[in-house]
Amino acid sequence: MVRAGEQEQEGYKAKLFNFRGIFEGTGRLTKSLSVDTATVLEPTEDGAASSRSQGSKPLNDLDKMIPKARVISKEEISVKEAKEKLLQDMEQMKERFSKLLLGEDMSGGGKGVSSALALSNAFTNLAASIFGEQKRLEPMPAERKAKWRKEIDWLLSVTDYVVEMVPSQQKSKDGSNMEIMTTRQRTDLHMNVPALRKLDAMLLECLDNFKDQNEFYYVSKNSDDSDQGSAKTKNDDKWWLPTPKVPAEGLSDMARKFLQYQKDCVNQVLKAAMAINAQILTEMEIPESYIDSLPKNGRASLGDSNYRSITVEFFDPDQFLSTMDLSSEHKILDLKNRIEASIVIWKRKMHQKDSKSAWGSAVSLEKRELFEERAETILLLLKHRFPGLPQSALDISKIQYNRDVGQAVLESYSRVLESLAFTVLSRIDDVLQADYQIQSQNLSGRRRSSVSRPFREEIDKASAEAGSMTLSDFMGWGSDQGEADMKKDPYAISDDLCKDDDDPKQQKLPTIVTNKKVSYLETLGVMRSPTSRH
Repeated sequence: MVRAGEQEQEGYKAKLFNFRGIFEGTGRLTKSLSVDTATVLEPTEDGAASSRSQGSKPLNDLDKMIPKARVISKEEISVKEAKEKLLQDMEQMKERFSKLLLGEDMSGGGKGVSSALALSNAFTNLAASIFGEQKRLEPMPAERKAKWRKEIDWLLSVTDYVVEMVPSQQKSKDGSNMEIMTTRQRTDLHMNVPALRKLDAMLLECLDNFKDQNEFYYVSKNSDDSDQGSAKTKNDDKWWLPTPKVPAEGLSDMARKFLQYQKDCVNQVLKAAMAINAQILTEMEIPESYIDSLPKNGRASLGDSNYRSITVEFFDPDQFLSTMDLSSEHKILDLKNRIEASIVIWKRKMHQKDSKSAWGSAVSLEKRELFEERAETILLLLKHRFPGLPQSALDISKIQYNRDVGQAVLESYSRVLESLAFTVLSRIDDVLQADYQIQSQNLSGRRRSSVSRPFREEIDKASAEAGSMTLSDFMGWGSDQGEADMKKDPYAISDDLCKDDDDPKQQKLPTIVTNKKVSYLETLGVMRSPTSRH
């Protein structure tokens, strides 16, 4: 028992010793830490290097933990911007084609227009936003040109999926030939879309050619430099357009030839676009709503006088147009609508199978075909003489009720290019007209100065001799000689009056009175363009 109690006491002593060693070790550790810290805060000269090395260890560990900022190169920045622009273009394209699919009815209620008409409106609205600000002969801004090309590519991408089935040969594995049906782009689109793209590029190139020109410039209508007199006689209906100004001596020969060359090029583009547009409109189906609105015969559509002029035995289209009142755009368009309506009536009567229908008539087939050819000739002359006319009622009806997407794209694209070509042609004519006015003013001023000098000398000489002459002598009134001449030939003309007949500058054309009425183009002037229809 005694021995067991001693062992328990020795065990308690050992435990107390262990606790004591723990607390003493903690004190020693705290002391050592305080001493080390003191050496770091107040280093001696001998241990400066060692203390810096000991203090830099935790800083290096922090540097490893914090990520370093990476330097972005210019290529990476450009790639990032290109991706952002591509995403933005994709969102814009999604929005554009969503509107086309919905038929411009964003409510989704099915009240939108057809896909063909939506595409046609998209071409028209895009051209209005891009070319509506093209008021001068100058290159298009790079941003607007890029937008035009990008969005035209979007709209024309639809034509890649308008296809037709054609037979083709396929060779099988055993060497035999098989005839299969494959798809290809529709023929009219395959022929006309590249042609229209070429005309588009030619028009933009024509505008780019005016980049470095310095022969003429533009001033606003309200500026002090604008000629108010010429502004009243020209372009009264285009008050929003700036006025072209040329130098006081006029354009140089090189600039005049350059403008004439550009005018010829744009005129060729205009004719090509008009031909494509007219062909597509001819191929479009005539809507039933237009047919229902027509009268029953051509006489009611044309009127009695016009019908008699067209159905005479000897017909001259130029003489017919000379007898018509073409003094305003409204009257020309009304005549065009009447002629187109009569053509439709006569064509339907020629192809009508049911003779008992309301379209039947007692006029022979040959005569009706002859009348239709004459009306088409008049219509062709109207289109060539007045290219800036608005669309007729038949054209508007065809575009509105058309369901062919391919024809809608070709018609709207060609119409947009026709409008742009006509606008550029009008701007070139405005500059040439300004140059023509300057040349006329300079020529009349030179004539006036050359005539006034000898006339002034004669007046001075006559005034010096007036004291010794009578009024009859001064005016050349010889009484005896005059009476003898009158008795000899009362209708004779004096030689003095006929002295300058050989001078072409002094001659005047006699006044000729005819029954021909002044045409619309003659009222506008030789160099002036008709009012734009777009």
